[in-house]
Amino acid sequence: MVEKHKDQSFEKQIKVSTLSLPKLGTTQILTIALIISVFLLGMLITKVQYLERSGSSANSASAPVAPQAAVPNQPQAPAPGQKQNVDVGHITPIGDPNAKVKIVEFADFRCPFCDKFFTDTEPQIISDYVKTGKAVFYFRHFEFLGPASVVAGNAAECANEQGKFWDFHDYLYKNQPSESDTSLYTTDKLTQIAGTLGLNTTQFQSCLSANKYDKNVSNDLAAGQKVGVNGTPTIFVNGTPIVGAQPYSAFQTAIEAALK
Repeated sequence: MVEKHKDQSFEKQIKVSTLSLPKLGTTQILTIALIISVFLLGMLITKVQYLERSGSSANSASAPVAPQAAVPNQPQAPAPGQKQNVDVGHITPIGDPNAKVKIVEFADFRCPFCDKFFTDTEPQIISDYVKTGKAVFYFRHFEFLGPASVVAGNAAECANEQGKFWDFHDYLYKNQPSESDTSLYTTDKLTQIAGTLGLNTTQFQSCLSANKYDKNVSNDLAAGQKVGVNGTPTIFVNGTPIVGAQPYSAFQTAIEAALK
């Protein structure tokens, strides 16, 4: 009797369990199958993408990188210490042209860093090396800051015509306005400056009005670009470039090396 009672109890449990499971229709079964299929497909796609990325990375690491094409007519800045064959230009220099060390500055009269070099460094170079006969100092135009810079360069050339380039050069730097202020660079005002420096103002005004030395200014700019100048001031010490308003010690080191 006990065994029979156990069998009946077990059958009831099976019936209860069977009754508790929901009956699934065909639509529900298809829906579940679809969800599972989408899940498996997603996993497969992810795996394929991972393998493709891995293969691409491996190929990139092993394949040589194609060199980039150089930009046409774009001069490259000279590497530090890389000597250039720099022409000294046409303006009469300060010092003995036969000096062992030739210093060539490319500058813009409106450049504030050129003004800083003129104020802080150039006087000591002139005093220690140019006046002692060890070096000669040349100036070349690199008037790239706009039309007002070209006018200033022309004015300095017109002063050079009367043997007053360096007087005019010094005046423009000592009285340089802010870079945004171009009011100084007109024919009338520059002619007034020429008069204070003892130039023939009629000759100067005629020269400047005619843009007589545009070619000199543009030729200097092209010469600077040819040797890699792309900012001012750039100063070459026996062909070795020093870029920017560097401290006197940088020039002293370069000049002393050139003297040896």
